[in-house]
Amino acid sequence: MDHAEILLIGGRAGVGKTTVGWEVSARLRTARVSHAVIDGDFMGAVHPAPDGDAHRAGITERNLAAVWANYAELGHRRLVYTNTVSVLDEATPMFRRAMGDDVRLVRVLLTATDETAERRLFGRELGSELEHEVRSSARKSRLLDERAPAEVLRVATDGRTVIDIAAEVVAATGWGPGGVASGSVPVTG
Repeated sequence: MDHAEILLIGGRAGVGKTTVGWEVSARLRTARVSHAVIDGDFMGAVHPAPDGDAHRAGITERNLAAVWANYAELGHRRLVYTNTVSVLDEATPMFRRAMGDDVRLVRVLLTATDETAERRLFGRELGSELEHEVRSSARKSRLLDERAPAEVLRVATDGRTVIDIAAEVVAATGWGPGGVASGSVPVTG
C-alpha cells in the first residue's frame, strides 16, 4: 500500500471515541495490522491558541502533519484518529494536506442519546468542566446530526459493549485479513 489510510472516529463528548479508538487499536494489534493512533483533541491543546481559538485548527494541522510524518517515516500507512468533528467534510482538506492527496478516509460517527452521554460525562468529568462538557456535547451532537454526510457510517453506542462497537468499526475499515472496506469514503478532487 503506497497511500495512507485513516479511520476517523467522531462523535459528541461522552460517546466513547477515545475508548473505542483504543479498543480498535487492540483488535488491530491482535490481528497484526500495522497502524498508529492519534487522539486529535491533543493536537490543538495549547493555551492561548495561536491567533486565538478561532484559528486552533492551524496548530492542530501542523501537529498532525509532524506526528504523521514521523509515523510514515517508520513505514506506517494506517492511522486511527479520534476527534469530535473529524468526520465532517470540512475536516477532509486538513487530512489531505497532512497525509497526502491520495489518503483514503473511513469515517465513523459514534452516536449516543443525551442520557447516555450525560451519564458517561458525569463518570468522567470530575473537575470544573462538567457543566460545560454536558452543554457542549448536546450542541455538538446536533451539529454532527445535521452536517455529517450521509455516507458516514453511524454506529450507536447506547447499551453496547466497547468490544462490540470496536468490532463494527474495524469491519468498516477492511484492515483485517482479506477485508474489503465498506463505509469508506475516498478523498477525491
